[in-house]
Amino acid sequence: MTSFIVRAFLTLFVVLDPIGLVPLFMTLAGYHSHKVQLRIIRQALLVAGGILFVFALFGNNLLRYLGISVAAFQVAAGILLLKIAIDMVFAQRERETKAEESEAQIRTDISVFPLGTPLIAGPGALASILILQAEAAIYPLGTVVILGIIAFVLLLIYGSLAIAQHITHWLGRTGINVISRVLGILLAALAVQYIVDGILTSIDVKF
Repeated sequence: MTSFIVRAFLTLFVVLDPIGLVPLFMTLAGYHSHKVQLRIIRQALLVAGGILFVFALFGNNLLRYLGISVAAFQVAAGILLLKIAIDMVFAQRERETKAEESEAQIRTDISVFPLGTPLIAGPGALASILILQAEAAIYPLGTVVILGIIAFVLLLIYGSLAIAQHITHWLGRTGINVISRVLGILLAALAVQYIVDGILTSIDVKF
């Protein structure tokens, strides 16, 4: 159980990437006062948390309703996470969100879009949660553990964004990119593991 908790935390921490969100947040909300920034962060986390919690509680029921096996979803999610990991390693995440940033600049409230979703509650996070939730089914209180980890990582995001200006000053853009690239390598390894596990599970089921 302990190893699962550690792996689940690392997965969600790497996918949600509290440090990597800092430069994006400063681009979108850096011109606001700190008080307004805190309000935006709280609203964004409420939106993202609601989406993530709903997927954690009901996502696997949706898979069963659609007739999608956990193994198939593992492979699909692994491929998606591998793409995200490659973008993190090559520091391409900012370029991929230019459209969201451009639209956000003309919005008075960015808490729902693009901050709450897709920057926080994005497809990678949702896919990871569904896989972790399927694995948690074999553990007592597995769902509670996943929900607790989601809440904890969201708290870390709140902390990092609340002091985003200081983090940007301390680390600089280069330092943030270095951290994101290291996390991207870890995410790539996790993604490959998801793909391998999904393929092996499918083979076992067939034979």
